[in-house]
Order: sequence, then C-alpha cells, then structure tokens
Amino acid sequence: MVFVYDNYSGIVYRTPRLNEMKNSSSYKKNLRRRNRLFKWLSPGLFIKRWLLLSAGGFVLAVIGAAIWSKLTPIYRLLSFTAQFLEFLTTVIPNYISGPIVLIAGIFLIFWGQSRTMGSITDVLGVDKDKRLVDMLLTRRRLNRGPKIVVVGGGTGLSTLLRGLKEYSSNITAIVTVADDGGSSGRLRREIGVLPPGDIRNCLAALADEEELLTELFQYRFEAGNGLAGHSFGNLFLTVMSEITGDLERAVMASSKVLAISGKVLPSTLSDVSLWAEMEDGRIIEGESNIPEAKGKIKSIGCIPANPPALPAAVKAIKEAEYIIIGPGSLYTSIIPNLLVPDIRDAIAKADVPRIYVCNIMTQPGETEGYSVADHIREIDRIGKGKLFDAVLVHRKLPSPESLERYARENSYPVVLDRQEIAHLNRRIVMANVMEEDVAQGHVRHSSGQLARVLLRWYSGKWQPKI
Repeated sequence: MVFVYDNYSGIVYRTPRLNEMKNSSSYKKNLRRRNRLFKWLSPGLFIKRWLLLSAGGFVLAVIGAAIWSKLTPIYRLLSFTAQFLEFLTTVIPNYISGPIVLIAGIFLIFWGQSRTMGSITDVLGVDKDKRLVDMLLTRRRLNRGPKIVVVGGGTGLSTLLRGLKEYSSNITAIVTVADDGGSSGRLRREIGVLPPGDIRNCLAALADEEELLTELFQYRFEAGNGLAGHSFGNLFLTVMSEITGDLERAVMASSKVLAISGKVLPSTLSDVSLWAEMEDGRIIEGESNIPEAKGKIKSIGCIPANPPALPAAVKAIKEAEYIIIGPGSLYTSIIPNLLVPDIRDAIAKADVPRIYVCNIMTQPGETEGYSVADHIREIDRIGKGKLFDAVLVHRKLPSPESLERYARENSYPVVLDRQEIAHLNRRIVMANVMEEDVAQGHVRHSSGQLARVLLRWYSGKWQPKI
C-alpha cells in the first residue's frame, strides 16, 4: 500500500497503484487545474491587489448607501439574515448546515471565477492549448526583460532573435539595408525600395506564430510574369512601404499586424550601396558581388559615404541596457551598420554590457584565414574605436564530416588566439552554442543555447564601469 501526499490540498491519498494514478488523464487534468488556480495568485500579475481594491470599493459603496439611508436597508437585511439563520439551525443542526453553506459558497466563488476567465479567454481568442493565466505570466515576464539592441543582418541575426524573444520583449534589431542580391536586389533595382530581405527574416523570427509566418514570408513564387523568384515577405514589405511612405513606417505597421515581440529598424533610410577594395587593387561594388570576388578585402565603404542614421535606431542604442553585435557575415552584415557614423558613435558611447558574437566558421570571399582577433580588429578599425567589451566564441569543433564539407568550400573554424585578444583588451566568453546538421554537414548557432549564454553573461558576469 502506498500513501501519496498532495501538496496543494494537504490530503493523503492511499493507492496500491501509484503509477497508474499519476498517469491517469483525470489525475493530470486535476493537477493542471490546481496549477492554474495557484498561478492566478503568483506575484507579478497585479491581479490580487486590484481584486482586493474592487472588493473594498464595493464594501465602501454599500456602507455609503446605508449611511445615506440612515442604515434602514442594512438593519432589515441583517434582521432577515438572523431570522433565516435561526430557522435554518432549528431544522438542520449547525454542525451540518454550516459546512454545507460554506462549501456551497466556496464552490460558487470558484465556479463563477472559472467561468469568468473562460469567457475572457474565448473573447480574446486565446489558443485552447494555452491558458490566459499562462499568457499573462509570460507577457509580464517578457515585459520586465532587459532592453536589448542587436546589430547585424543576414540569417545570423534572425537566429539570435529567435532565442532572445524567449527572455525579453524589449528587443530592437538594427538591420543593414545594403543587400542587393536575389529578390531584395530585384525589388531595389526595379521599384527603388530599400531591400527588405533581412528585415523580413527578423520580423518572422520575432513573431508569436513564428513557424507559420516564416513559412509564409519565405514562400517564393515559382511562376508568373515578374513574380518568379520573389518571396512573399519581400513583396509584402514593399507594398507596405508604398502604402505608408517609407520602410520605417512599413516595418512599424507590419509589426502591429503580425504581433511582433520587439522592434526591427533599418540602420539608415538611405539607398546604401557597398564597395570593397581588394588587396590586388580591384574595386568591387555591390554587397552580393564582394564575396564572389574571391580576394582579400583591404578596405570597405559605402555610397553615399557617411549616410544618416535612422533616429529611432540611435535612440534605441542610447536607451539600451545590453548591446549585441552579430552573429553574421563580417563585411556584408555587421560592418555595413557601422558605416553609419551615428550608429557606431552611439555604440561606442554606450556604458552598458556590449558583446560581439563571433562566427563559428570563416566565410569564403570575406574572412578566409581570419582568427577571432582579426574579426575584432576589423570591427575596431571600421568603428574607429572599441565597440564591445567581450567576444563570445564557440568552444567545440564541428564533426569531422562537417569539417570535410566546409573544407571543400575553403571554409574552416575561426581560430581562437587568446593572447592577441588579451592585447585587444577583450574578455573571452566560451560556450557550446553550435547546432549541427550532421546529415547535411551544416553548422550554425543554436538559437536557444546562444540566447541562454548571452543572458547569463549579461546578468552575472558583466561588471559596470567605475
């Protein structure tokens, strides 16, 4: 015989088949119901105080009405209640009638509250698999999260945002608009809009219904005169830009429509085009052409030079509590944001934790042969100073199969040179943040692990400047 103590009710159950009881659907259903009940009493929801305030207001209103009418209604009500209770105890003994009435009252309270919350859930359209209290607790927790600014572009930025949104809804992604390849490049050349590709990926990553929205935004038309090759997300943002007047307003409107947790902002609204000078003297124009040039980059810039920053992006950096640079292609995703003077100056002046997430593998045509310190030096050179305090580096090597596949593309793990990084006055944060598809031989940062490490470093290891 096994005795089971229920922490919620204080009742000891006796059962010979403990595992069967715990696995039964009724037991699990009752446990979930009790958990939801106690969640409503958890701190941080700001519900208990308002319920007590409302109850106090009701009592005061009744007392005020009684005083106004010289207590006549209260006297009659109390007299009637006393007579009824006296009659009830003569018919049914008080030790029986008392518990019955008490239980009936408690039952009606809980029944009424559960029906009220059920009605609210139905009106708000909350998913049946979720509960209103869980949604409120999650929203409250995310709203208290730190103000995080992430600077970058490409798939690396959207990967990071997908993990960070589980810790805070106060996220601002500052994204490059230098893309000129694929669907974004075609729209840029044919219609004259700023390239929406990276912004599209970030919006999808921050959406509540991320999986569905990502599938929708990534959908590419395979037929149609002029439509073939375009993604739905790019066309959606292009139309929104035409309706609202510019890309900034389009992104803000889209964020409201798509229920985005956070903000996505272009670093500039200027029509920026990248150029790179190679060590052999060649000048390569266009973001998509730079990696294809197959050379070592000597310097990089943009046309027009020194474009004005989006004021909202500068404001977000100034108000940030945490700044993350990367991950992403060094010259075509991260550095284009730093070519905007106001952006790099705001990052340099920020007295908050700042960290750079270094890539796991070198990128052919951009960072061949680069170590971690080489990445840092290039960011410092373009940023005209120290823009971050620490660098996050992946700890373990990929599998031999992945290394072999990447070697065929002239891509290798980024080497960690500790002494050089120490000379650059940077802290090293080492962690296992890689996600590997062994079958395909692909490696990338893991959204969940990367966000967890970054938030742990922010909350515990960084010390403010004195």
